[in-house]
Amino acid sequence: MYKAGLLLFVLCSAVSAQWLSVPAKATPRTKDGKPDLAAAAPRKADGKPDLAGIWGTASAKYLINIAADFKPGEFPLQPWADALTKERMTGIHASEESNANCEPPGVPRIDNTPNPFKIVQEPDMVVILYEAFGQFRQIFLDGRRLPVDANPTWLGYSVGRWDGDTLVVDTTGFNGKTWLDQTGHPITDAAHVTERFHRRDFGHMDLQFTIDDPKAYTKPWTVTEPMVLLPDTDLIEYVCNENEKDLKHLGKK
Repeated sequence: MYKAGLLLFVLCSAVSAQWLSVPAKATPRTKDGKPDLAAAAPRKADGKPDLAGIWGTASAKYLINIAADFKPGEFPLQPWADALTKERMTGIHASEESNANCEPPGVPRIDNTPNPFKIVQEPDMVVILYEAFGQFRQIFLDGRRLPVDANPTWLGYSVGRWDGDTLVVDTTGFNGKTWLDQTGHPITDAAHVTERFHRRDFGHMDLQFTIDDPKAYTKPWTVTEPMVLLPDTDLIEYVCNENEKDLKHLGKK
């Protein structure tokens, strides 16, 4: 049931971030000239951690199954959501998945794709440019509140704040049309996603996300995704629906 997802991971990993020989400025380096990923995390002029850079996940674990760290019976799915997930695992709904239709994968799944993303950080806003599907997010740090009764969107509306050295991002306003993973765990329009970005050192960042979705889950739950900096490279163009030939094959035995 995961063949399509694993193939997507392999292909995207092979073609993503193909800018070559573009040494990043202000990158600490070892004696042999390689980026020193274990160096101290940089900071902005205001003292806040600088999250800027191109980041990627080193594993497809959560892309395949976001509940991978939970023991059997521990994942707090509501009965209907559990039944739907098991039905999706058979593959009969594969062609209904947003990714398969070249539509955005939603949050937090877009953070877990094999395609990297670039963080651009300013005092009042953090922008995330996703290679996957050519999407972007604006995370407002100017004190505004999340919109009430907003027009539903694929990636929602995001506001952020600093908690010490961690950027905390709250996102709501989803359309509920995406899956959380290849397994088929659902997310609804009632979801509130909280992401916590913590840069541990120059080359490593923990991205913790908490899903509070009372329509699909009995309680909030949390997963932490380790991210790795991808220095000396950049994003490339990602076009999904150009010459698309996969959809007609999905969901068939």
